[in-house]
Amino acid sequence: MASGKSPLGHFSILYFAAASTFTGKSTEHLPAPVLARNLFTSLEQLYPGIVDKVLSSCAVTVNLEYIDLDGEDTPQLELMIKEGDEVAIIPPVSSG
Repeated sequence: MASGKSPLGHFSILYFAAASTFTGKSTEHLPAPVLARNLFTSLEQLYPGIVDKVLSSCAVTVNLEYIDLDGEDTPQLELMIKEGDEVAIIPPVSSG
C-alpha cells in the first residue's frame, strides 16, 4: 500500500529525504498504538542504525503537528500514536 488510509490497527509513517533513502521506502504502516517515546526504538528494531545515522537529527510530526522527542521531560513523549494517525520523519533541509 503506497499511501492512503492505514489498515485497521495501524498508523502511517512517511519518510522523507535521508529517512526514505535509509529505509528504502517513502511510506509504510506500523502497528498502533505506540508511545511517541518508543517510536525511534521501534524504528531502530526495523532498521538497525537508523537512530544514529538519520533520526537523531530529524523532525517528527504526528498529524501535521511537530512533536519534540529530544527532551527528557516533554509531555509529548507520552503522546500515544493511535490507529489512523500519520507520522512524518523529516530530516533537516540543507540549502546552498
